[in-house]
Order: sequence, then structure tokens, then C-alpha cells
Amino acid sequence: MSPEASAKGTVPFGEYRTWYRVTGGLGAGRPAVVAVHGGPGSTHDYLLPLARLADDGWPVVHYDQLGNGGSTHLPGKGPEFWTVELFEDELSNLVQRLGIADDYVLFGQSWGGPLCARHAMTAPPGLRGLVIANAPASYPMWLKEMARLRAELPSDVEETLLRHEAAGTYDSEEYLAAMRVFYDRHVCRLTPWPRDFLSSFMEIYNDPTVYYAMNGPNEFHVIGSLKNWSIVGELHRIRTPTLLISGRHDEATPAVVQPYHDEIPGARWEIFEESSHLPHLEEPERFFAVMTDFLKSL
Repeated sequence: MSPEASAKGTVPFGEYRTWYRVTGGLGAGRPAVVAVHGGPGSTHDYLLPLARLADDGWPVVHYDQLGNGGSTHLPGKGPEFWTVELFEDELSNLVQRLGIADDYVLFGQSWGGPLCARHAMTAPPGLRGLVIANAPASYPMWLKEMARLRAELPSDVEETLLRHEAAGTYDSEEYLAAMRVFYDRHVCRLTPWPRDFLSSFMEIYNDPTVYYAMNGPNEFHVIGSLKNWSIVGELHRIRTPTLLISGRHDEATPAVVQPYHDEIPGARWEIFEESSHLPHLEEPERFFAVMTDFLKSL
């Protein structure tokens, strides 16, 4: 069970609202850890276990990115509205509105990783540390690795995926069953899936506006606006102490994570041998040991 929230609410973001949850006391001596979820178009739920860091003195901020969860939903907005810059602005706004801009750490998981990396490139003076977990730096590289992982699936599963992708029938029960084979190998290897992860998974399908616009119908068939997006050429600008996390069975394969390690000076990389895309759920004890060690080093 995650610790109880000490505060919940929304902050204004232009004409919209961003929902947040705080665990622990902000400004109590240690930097706040801001948990930045994946997608784009997921929710904070699957990252709720990070609230446990508050027990050791690091307050934790969760939030739902615009368009999802408790934040303003905008199903009428077209793909041109949903940009990387929009979510960069939202993150900066949240940090300012919560009064933690002078002392915070970012934890970006999956899509949240490159989003946090972009934030770190601006050299915010209060950013003490950066954790990039299970994240791509290049979506073309991500797609190349997805194709390789898909080629390792049973032939009938890949045939089913290809047939429905060609027809655009992503809601087919047959397609969803084949998709689950990939997810069980490379996204979450726990059986059954944890409740917090299921909550985020279902939130995407309750309102897939952002996910479909920027990503696509699932993790491995990226046909949205991010398909050609890369930050590899900008990573050298990051000067924040950085921890990289990935799983041995992760859809974010070593080739996907490697640019962060190559380009960010001094970046430390921890690979979780029994995990796929969610080491904080799949290997929680080692995950929290690694996280607290990194946080103490700051």
C-alpha cells in the first residue's frame, strides 16, 4: 500500500487544470521527487508506489498530465494541439505552482523520461537530480527495437498483429489478445498485473485522445506524432546528476537507453535482471535501494 497523500488538488495551467498529489511535507529539508508518468496519455496511478520514498524523508509529487486522469480532459483537441512543448510547459508550471522550483528531483518513466530530459536541458537551478527510467531518447530507435522484439514473438501472434494493423482494427479482441503477449513479455511480467498498473492501463482506454495522437494504438505500433522524434543530439546539454534505470526484458532495450549513457556526462545505469518495463513494480526492494542510494548521493 502506498502512504496516504498529505495533499491533493489542481493547479491552473493556462485555461486548464493539472491534478496533483503530494506525499510527505514539501520544503521539509529534502528535495521533492516529482514522478512524471509515461504515455503520453497515461496517468500517475502506476507510479503510486514511489510515494514510499516519503517514508525516508523525500516528499513525492505525482500528477496527471493534461488530457488524462484528474487533469482537464480535451477530447475535442486534434493532434496538432498535443505537442512535446505543451507538456514541457505543464511540468515547469507545476514545479513553480507547488513552490518547489528551488529544490526538486525528476523521475521520468517511459515517455516521462525524454520529457524530463528536455526539462533538464534548460538547466533549472533547483533541479538536484534526474532519474530516467525505461525510456527512449529516439522514437525511430524505439521502433527499430520494437520490430526486433516483435520478430521474437510466436509467428502466429506476429501474423495476427500485422493483419489487424494493416486493416486498422486495433479494437479487435484478437488483436488485443496478441498485443497482451508482447505486454506480458516486455511491459509487465507480473501475474496478475498490479492494480495500480491496471488503473493506468484502463485510463488510457477510457480517454485515448493523447495516447492515440502522440503515440498510437499501443506501445509497439507508434504511428502518432512522436514516431520521428528524437532528443539524442541534445542530451549532451544535461549537466544534472543522472540515474538511468531499465529492465533486462524491457521494451526499452539497452540500445534504446544507450544514448542517455553515452551523452549525459557521468550518467549511472542500473539494469534490473528480473524486470521488464516496470522495475518499481517487478523488483520493488532493489528498486527502492537503488533510488534511495541515488537520492542520498545528491
